[in-house]
Amino acid sequence: MNLQEIRNEIETVEDRRRELWHTLSEGHDGGAAAELASVNDRLEKLWNDYRSLRARIRWGDPETIVKRARLEERLERAA
Repeated sequence: MNLQEIRNEIETVEDRRRELWHTLSEGHDGGAAAELASVNDRLEKLWNDYRSLRARIRWGDPETIVKRARLEERLERAA
């Protein structure tokens, strides 16, 4: 997925969350409450994916960054 696809899915899931909150504002509904919890979990995952992908685009692959940092650390110790 790219950033725009994730953002589009976030908007879709947020729309569903608004609908569920509206349903719950009219009275308790066990099914809606359970779905809301699921939707909130999905949103959290989507936002984490979005932030992670943005960081990867900006800073590069985390494994490469860690390897470079370890190499620099070894060079500092050797000096």
